[in-house]
Amino acid sequence: MKLISVNVSLPKEVQHKRETVATGIFKTPVRGRVMLRELNLDGDGQADLTVHGGVYQAVYVYPFEHYDYWKEKLGRNDLTFGQFGENFTVAGMLEDRVHIGDIFRIGEAMAQVTQPRVPCYKLAIKMQMPQFPKLFMASGRTGFYLRVLQAGEVGAGDAIERVEIDPDKMSVQKIFHLAFRDQNNREAIQKALRLAGLSPGWHSMFADHLAAR
Repeated sequence: MKLISVNVSLPKEVQHKRETVATGIFKTPVRGRVMLRELNLDGDGQADLTVHGGVYQAVYVYPFEHYDYWKEKLGRNDLTFGQFGENFTVAGMLEDRVHIGDIFRIGEAMAQVTQPRVPCYKLAIKMQMPQFPKLFMASGRTGFYLRVLQAGEVGAGDAIERVEIDPDKMSVQKIFHLAFRDQNNREAIQKALRLAGLSPGWHSMFADHLAAR
């Protein structure tokens, strides 16, 4: 597993449907090494902290392997690292191989997988495609978020080492499927609720699913 690119952006204002919108989704690659801290990378930021950022969404990770899929699907050759708003573009970390609660060493830092990504309309702005968030969700190629357990410098080219596998081994792909396509699976939801590494927001969502059924 490898860190291909580190991408950051401070929030900026863009025009969308005759309104001014603040967003930090326009990530661009960083040269050299950058410090990863509890809430984000140096030089990075989120515009709306009610739905983005925080301890459990400190870093957004997206697999490099998905780039070829989207190039073919969309007929585009202009996709660059950070295209999907990710902080880390990585190789060898597909959603069916990474579990909620897994812990990774990335450069000098340590981080834990907390949840899949669910896009908002700002991804549509970035892609210049109003329908793209729906395509993104339908593809299951979501990427995932990390919380930082140990701060440290990271940089493109760093090896990524899995140092702990969550004992329940519920993959990012499985958790995403459970949340949006298999909501009646009480047994799996109960298992998800036992995941110590699952973010509080997703824990509450699954608890609500269980209570409604």
